[in-house]
Amino acid sequence: MDPELEAFTTLLPRVDLSDPVAYRRMYAELTAARPAPDISGLVVEDRTVSADPDVRVRIYRPHQAQGAVVWLHGGAWVVGDLDTEEHWAVPIAELSGAVVISVDYRLAPEHRFPAALDDVHAVLTWAHEHADELGIDPARIAVGGHSAGGNLAAAVALRARDRQGPPIRFQVLNEPILDDRQQTWSARNFTDTPWNTRAVRAAALAHYLGDQPATPYAAPARADDLSGLPPAYIATAEFDPNRDEAIDYALRLLQAGVSVELHQWPGTFHGSLAIQSAEVSQRQVAALCAVLRRALAE
Repeated sequence: MDPELEAFTTLLPRVDLSDPVAYRRMYAELTAARPAPDISGLVVEDRTVSADPDVRVRIYRPHQAQGAVVWLHGGAWVVGDLDTEEHWAVPIAELSGAVVISVDYRLAPEHRFPAALDDVHAVLTWAHEHADELGIDPARIAVGGHSAGGNLAAAVALRARDRQGPPIRFQVLNEPILDDRQQTWSARNFTDTPWNTRAVRAAALAHYLGDQPATPYAAPARADDLSGLPPAYIATAEFDPNRDEAIDYALRLLQAGVSVELHQWPGTFHGSLAIQSAEVSQRQVAALCAVLRRALAE
């Protein structure tokens, strides 16, 4: 493991999804303890997207932005909101030059699949329909997210393809969870890695799916056909149960004729790029934003 990251592993709290309400409280407190990001270079606005039910979004607008990314927070589908995601949204907007539309999708287990995906699809549709009002090019809208948010980004790309719209320019899948079957080498062997473990994955999927069988919109790795999807940037962490399914998905996208940039980050673990004092974390965020900037400028 990267020495800078390893120094933090003993300080990280254990993830316990058995009590979602208590874990949300702990997660919010942990995030609030971090220094607030500097938003002086951005215009930040909270909006409500009319849907059934309505969906809250927070928009981060850098100067002279044209493209946008519908950004989806991580948190095992169980935790996370607009406030906790600000530490991701601000640097993405600043470094990529994209308008970041951060989505406050509904959380499990109170709202199981497909509630979160429905919210994401509603926001994506709204962004296209209100592109002029938002000051963005409707042909330059990407989707992206981390972990469970990466799952939702991949899932909404599949749904948009199958429904023939809205069009998506690019997808950013950062350490995504894509497969409910837990059969890859990394899912079977990384049972006690920081933040994410086999047990955490199992609990997250149980909260998200309940007793429903997984469809490709819940677990995109189950999709038989990946052709016609938007180009992708897929990033994986070396010590992450999600690693191999994301690499497999990247290879299958390539085999289906979809352009992919795959970046496997050595010495990292799931979510470790939140430790921004580490040099490797800074490179991870910079790489993600550089790819997004290029994809929305082409």
